[in-house]
Amino acid sequence: MTPAERLKIAVDIAREAGRLIVDARSRQTFGHRYKQGHELVTDVDVAVDTRISERLQQHFAGEARLSEELAPDRSNLNRPEPLWVVDPIDGTVNFAHGLRHVAVSIAWVHEGRIRVGVVHAPFLDETFTAIAGQGAWCNDAPIQASKTGNLQRCLVGTGFPYRRDSRPPLMRRLAAVLDHCQDVRRNGSAALDLCDVACGRLDAYYESVSPWDFAAGWLIAREAGARAGHLYPCPEGIPEDLYGENLLVTSPGIHRELGELLRRADGGELDIP
Repeated sequence: MTPAERLKIAVDIAREAGRLIVDARSRQTFGHRYKQGHELVTDVDVAVDTRISERLQQHFAGEARLSEELAPDRSNLNRPEPLWVVDPIDGTVNFAHGLRHVAVSIAWVHEGRIRVGVVHAPFLDETFTAIAGQGAWCNDAPIQASKTGNLQRCLVGTGFPYRRDSRPPLMRRLAAVLDHCQDVRRNGSAALDLCDVACGRLDAYYESVSPWDFAAGWLIAREAGARAGHLYPCPEGIPEDLYGENLLVTSPGIHRELGELLRRADGGELDIP
């Protein structure tokens, strides 16, 4: 099956998942709990993940899946076999609170590289897609990342972990960005932040997240012309495309400068091109 055929099926699955999400919020009957005491999960997350899993099994029987709720075991990350990486609801807190930045994220990975990605935002009526080497689109129209080279004029997206004790070091990064860039946005969905970089609404994005949060958006941003990398070297044994720590995705013209700014805020002296 070609990547284009895979993308078509993935888009259909993501849009079906989006309809389930919209319907669930309109009915307001879902329950919720907290994973590890701090991360919100709703009944809808599990139900949508289940439906996506069923559809993937129907079309791609035997291909491995990594998904936030049903298959979070990351041991598949360093295997060359095909892998589907799924976030049924990226922006669960937004979903539960009635906010619109909510997305379904589905990526297909082969030999450690993301080949196909779709991010569907049902409340925004936007579907972002990409195929490796073939560009990126929003609602079937080509998109392109920002070309700015002026850090002071950059609008930067980021996010924060649910664990409050993990936040203080990140405040140094935030202060540095606020001091050197135009402003910061925190929309609550890594997948959509990356898509906003892809279509030039944001000039940059940095954060540490899980593979299912960023895989599809990472490909979409890269195919739209953004520079996608990490603040620090990736560890051996995990493909760069699936390593979610210290992501930095930007307009090519500011990647190095913003990276240096964030590393200085960390207190490090690394100068990584």
